[in-house]
Amino acid sequence: MSGELAGLPKGATRYVALKDLLKLPQVSYTIPADPNFVKTTTISGVALDELLRLLSATPAKDMIVAVCDDKYQAAYPRAYVAAHHPLLVLKVDGKLAPGWPKDPDAHSFNMGPYMISQPTFKPSFKILAHSDEAQIPWGVVRLEFRNERAVLGAIAPRGPHAQDATVQAGYRIAQQNCYRCHNMGHEGGQKAGRSWVVLAALAVASPDYFSAYVRDPKKKNPHAEMPGNPDYDETTIEALRAYFQTFAPAERP
Repeated sequence: MSGELAGLPKGATRYVALKDLLKLPQVSYTIPADPNFVKTTTISGVALDELLRLLSATPAKDMIVAVCDDKYQAAYPRAYVAAHHPLLVLKVDGKLAPGWPKDPDAHSFNMGPYMISQPTFKPSFKILAHSDEAQIPWGVVRLEFRNERAVLGAIAPRGPHAQDATVQAGYRIAQQNCYRCHNMGHEGGQKAGRSWVVLAALAVASPDYFSAYVRDPKKKNPHAEMPGNPDYDETTIEALRAYFQTFAPAERP
């Protein structure tokens, strides 16, 4: 665990052993089949709001960022934690990570050492055609306790169009969808290998390609691992394009 931790300098790392995590207050839920499990499953572990309370330097302001072994990241703002009650999963059906099911994509990857899940998920917001999405990563290797304003500020829209309603809608969608795999400098996931600047360049120079890729990546690249967004209508795609265009060196039309 790293970031803004109670009693440690900013950016410090604290190593917490599994045996010590198991001593913290535990919660347990039986959940129906979700994208990580093919059947009803019991999960147990430590609630993220409990980790914020116990370990964060500023629990009322911080967010938790889960970093995975493939450089995927999932961010948990306070609003998400309050709405969905996610937990750091320590046991699945009473078993520690070595006994967990393999990954849901049939790659036979181990889903440990940790994952994050939640008891149930009902979207708490909808922006255009984008609904609030469940953040349930597996392969979690680190938790970062971060200042929410700083994390999201790295991708705040820029320039004279930053406050446009369309741009702001794209910004909120990108926070949850794109930031998991694409980075802006040191912030955000790096699984995709394409930075925010590259996405901005595509949105400006090749808007049709950008739109088609967001909807159906494999149609443009058969080896793409990015999940598509076929339900995004043109208004939603335009919001994302308009948002990313604010990062381009030249002002968008």
